[in-house]
This record gives sequence, C-alpha cells and structure tokens, in this order.
Amino acid sequence: METSSPHTVTLRFLAEPSDVNFGGKVHGGSVMKWIDQAGFTCAANWSGQYCVTVYVGGIRFYKPIAIGDLVEIDASIIYTGNTSMHISIHVYAGSPRQKEKVKTTHCIMVFAAIDEKGQTVHVPKWTPRTEQEKSMEKYAHRLMDLRKNIEDEMKPYL
Repeated sequence: METSSPHTVTLRFLAEPSDVNFGGKVHGGSVMKWIDQAGFTCAANWSGQYCVTVYVGGIRFYKPIAIGDLVEIDASIIYTGNTSMHISIHVYAGSPRQKEKVKTTHCIMVFAAIDEKGQTVHVPKWTPRTEQEKSMEKYAHRLMDLRKNIEDEMKPYL
C-alpha cells in the first residue's frame, strides 16, 4: 500500500489466475472486491475508525484486466460530511514489464465511520487544496444531487 498524502491510498498487486472469469479475463466481481478494499483502506486511514460501505455508484468498466497484469487501485477522499467520506476510485492495469498503465474502471464510493457499537462517528474534515481536488469535490456534490433523485425514483420499488 502506498499513501502519497493522508487522503489517498494506492493498492498494487498482480492479477492472479484465481481471479479469471469464463471469458479469460479478470472477473468483474474480483475488481469490485478490490475497489471495496481500496475504498475501505482510504476511509479507515482518513478517519482512524472502522468504516462500512454505504454506497457504490457509477461503476464503469472501460477495459478488461488480463491475468498477470499489474493492477493499481487509486482511492482518494473527494468530500467529507459529518460521518461519511466520498471516495473516488480509479483502477489501472497493464503489463508489469511496462511503465504505462491503462484506466480500466472508475466509481465513487461512500463510507461511514462507525464505533464499536455500530453507531456513526464524526470524521475529520477534508479540505481540497488543488484545482483538481476542488473539481473532484464539485463532482461529489453533483453526484449527491443525482443520488437524491435516483433514491426518490426507487422508493416505490424498495
């Protein structure tokens, strides 16, 4: 695990034969598991608490991952509420013999920090500093607005 700043985490590992799907590429479920692990690590590292996944949205698979590829999962805090953390996840993969990696997957996750009784607890405020971070925080706000509309639309079917 690499942490280049307190609000980011990068996990790196090789895609193994046990991760293969029926098409010979890494199974989407394996990628989603890795995404959850990277998101959890980022959220727990930021908050100093145990964290639970509240939401995963907009997961988009751009390219397949091959067995033997070096996989890099970047997880970054892009917004914090009182007890929640919005995390942007980017998955990259490519041959370990080459420096260049290709973006394969992207999504946004929301984690809540909880105590030993399962109650949500306050998380430290994250403040964007760079223009890119400010842009990502605006992205998180737009997605929160969209989620409200989606949740309203889904209510009759839950």
